[in-house]
Parts: sequence; structure tokens; C-alpha cells
Amino acid sequence: MAQSGEIVFEGVSKSFTDGSIPAVNGVSFRVAAGNMVVLLGPSGCGKTTLLKMVNRLYDPTEGKIWLGGQEIHTLPVNELRRHIGYVIQQVGLFPHMTIRKNIAVVPRLLGWDDQKIDARVEELLDLIGLPTSYLSRFPRQLSGGEQQRVGLARALAADPSILLMDEPFAAVDAINRERLQGELLGLHCKLAKTILFVTHDVEEAFRLADKIIVMRAGKVVQYGTPIEIVTHPADAFVEDLVGSNNLLRRLSLVNVQSILKAREEMGIPAVLPEADAEETAVLRPEDDLRSALSLLLSSGRDTLRVENASGIPLGEVGFSDLRSMLFAAPSSKKKNCQ
Repeated sequence: MAQSGEIVFEGVSKSFTDGSIPAVNGVSFRVAAGNMVVLLGPSGCGKTTLLKMVNRLYDPTEGKIWLGGQEIHTLPVNELRRHIGYVIQQVGLFPHMTIRKNIAVVPRLLGWDDQKIDARVEELLDLIGLPTSYLSRFPRQLSGGEQQRVGLARALAADPSILLMDEPFAAVDAINRERLQGELLGLHCKLAKTILFVTHDVEEAFRLADKIIVMRAGKVVQYGTPIEIVTHPADAFVEDLVGSNNLLRRLSLVNVQSILKAREEMGIPAVLPEADAEETAVLRPEDDLRSALSLLLSSGRDTLRVENASGIPLGEVGFSDLRSMLFAAPSSKKKNCQ
């Protein structure tokens, strides 16, 4: 199987025998390799059905799905699934297996030797921030958040180019959910996997996504970046979903990184200001713009430096950026990738 990580849907529909209305109806879009794309919409809109067609848990009624340039039906289904990581809300860890054996399931199926498996398991445990003493434990001995981390490690075990995540944090409490979202963002930056992530939570979608696919009644209503969707909603449904008329809500749904990425896409070079000894207020890429506005007001500055967790400057964001995000004129650039 090709490992580019690109996903392409071409006119894909899915109907079930017990319903006359397609669960997914004529969907076409492209996910670039390395992007995290979130499927957002209300319950029953077709998000999970669409996701499950990627690894052939469901087969399309019509249309084609391409992964890395290969149509998925040209591959044996077991081979296809072994190259796609899959994380679900219920975690799905095997209760009778230790954490070590749970993470090692796919590498063992692929015939890896024990030494390679052990090295990979320990590497992944370090990556998800759990101690090696957990390897001998069973899932019931871990908290819900810890089990979800192990589920993510298992999905990454064979180093797949694509991850499918179906509301993986929905059953986790709010504090751990926010922590897991932050860890997923960090892992995505490190590993550059292509991720399709299903959620009905608007805040989660806008925090995580490079791009968002808004779905309704089995169809793609809008496909674009968080800034495009919040500033130029395709219709009244999207506008109501993301609260586009509420300026503070709009700011809370978009993070600083979205502004930096928008500049990069437009070919605007990053401004990397030198550190100011008197400047104590700095922004992080994951900070939402409502927090950025508050920090700008309290600092008395027009712009603030953006740094990553290691203190490396990434650029700067100021009032003019927030103003542009809130009141930008509609763009002539095509937003939907069809």
C-alpha cells in the first residue's frame, strides 16, 4: 500500500437496506497528506459512516475512495486495515491482555520480531507520556484518559500513514479531554500523520483541525480552514453551528496557529521578533483568539510574540490580525476542495 497519506473521495454514497435516504450522499473531497481534517456535524449526519468506509468497515454503495493513489478495493481488506490506525470512543482495548500486548497486536500480526516489537512499544509509551511500569498492567487498572492514550499508541504501533479517530475523547471528563486534545496536537506536529477525526463538538473541531468538513444529512455542506468556516459560513446551518454572528465566539473558535498558517498559505513571510526582556506576555500557537485579545488588552501592546512550548519564536499576532479575521471580505479563492 502506498504511504503518501492522501485521501480522496469521489462521488461516494452509502445506503443501508433499512433506509431509503443515503447515510452518505454523493460526497467528494480530498485530504492532503499530513493534514488533520475534522468531520463536524450533528448526530446522524453521516460522519461515522464516512469514516468507516475508509478502512472498509462499510463498503460504499457508489463512488470510489483512494488512499495514497490506490483505490481501496484493489487491496485485500486485512492489508488495508493494518496500514490504517483506528481509534474509537470506547477505546476497544482487549481486557485480558496487558498494555504491552495490546499495543503490540498489529506489529505481531505483521510478523515483526520480538526485539523490534518491544522497542516500538516502549517508544510509543514514552510518546504518549506513560511510564514503562504500565506495560504489565491490564486496561482495567488504568483511568479512562490513560486507556485512551494506550488506544492511540496501539493505532500508531505499525507506523501507519493514516489515522481514523471516531469521537475518541467523547467519554473522557472535560479536564482530561482538553489534555488529550493538546497531546494529539503535539503528536500530530511530531509525526505528521494524515488524520480524519469525527466529532460533534464545535470547540474540539476548531481546536484540532487544519481543515473542517461540515456535514448535514449525509452531504458535505462546507470544507475549509477554521478561519474560512467561521468568517464565511456557506449557509445558515453552518452559521448557526459555529455562531458566526457572535464576535467573541468567533474569536474563541480560532487559534493563533490558524493565523500563522493563513499567512503561510498566502506567501506572507513570518516576522520573527527578537525577545524583549520587558515583555512577559507571549502567545502560544494553541491559544484561541479570544484569549489573545485579552492578553493584548492587558499587556497594552499592539502585537505579541508567538512562541512554541520550547520558547522558539514563530511570529507575532496583533489587533490587526484579529480585526482581519473578524471582518475579512469574502475571498474569491475556492474554499471547497471538490
